[in-house]
Order: sequence, then C-alpha cells, then structure tokens
Amino acid sequence: MRVNFHVGPICLESEWRDTETSRRLYAALPIESSGSYWGGEFYFPVPIEAPQEADAREVVEPGTVAYWPAGRCLCLFWGPTPASEGEECRAASAVNVVGRILNPEQLAQLKGRKVRVEKAG
Repeated sequence: MRVNFHVGPICLESEWRDTETSRRLYAALPIESSGSYWGGEFYFPVPIEAPQEADAREVVEPGTVAYWPAGRCLCLFWGPTPASEGEECRAASAVNVVGRILNPEQLAQLKGRKVRVEKAG
C-alpha cells in the first residue's frame, strides 16, 4: 500500500505494511486532520480505532509511520521526542508500526499543522 501525506507544501510518500491497523487506516482514506508536534514526531487524530498489535513498541526507527492506540492518532517519527533516551525516536506509549516514509529527509522540515492523507497514484 502506498500512501501520501500532504503537510503544508511538503508531500511525504510512504509504503505501508499489511497489518490489521494499516488496512483499517487505508480503508478510511482520504483523511484530513490537524496535527501537533512532540519533538521529532508529528501526530494527528484519525477516524479509526484499532487495538494494540502484538509487535507494538515504544522505540521506532526514524521515518516510521505508526498508529498510537492510546490516542487514536497517526504518528510520523524522525527524531528524539521528550520521552527519548539519547537520539532514539520514542513514542509516549506503544505504537503499531504501519509503514515507513520513503523520503524521510523531508520530515524534519515539516512546519504545517493541516494534513491530508491519501492513497498514492
């Protein structure tokens, strides 16, 4: 599954894994929302609910797209957050890994709050 995130003038391209959470999110696209920043993380509410998956985790790689079950939000990670130890990307609590950003160098340049998530192609 390929999905694009439009945040201000920036278009982030992503590739999603085949998981229950990603299928629920993909079926709900397009999604328009307004996000917030938490250190090196941009997160925003989405209109789906999904339980924590067996491989959910708090520490993820830069460029990870994840769903945060506790907040019903989609999260994009690129750097340390207030919960991080050192340079790791750490969520506030366990997240379901949905996929990865294909052009992660753009993440640190995000400044907007309005986001549109849509199927690519």
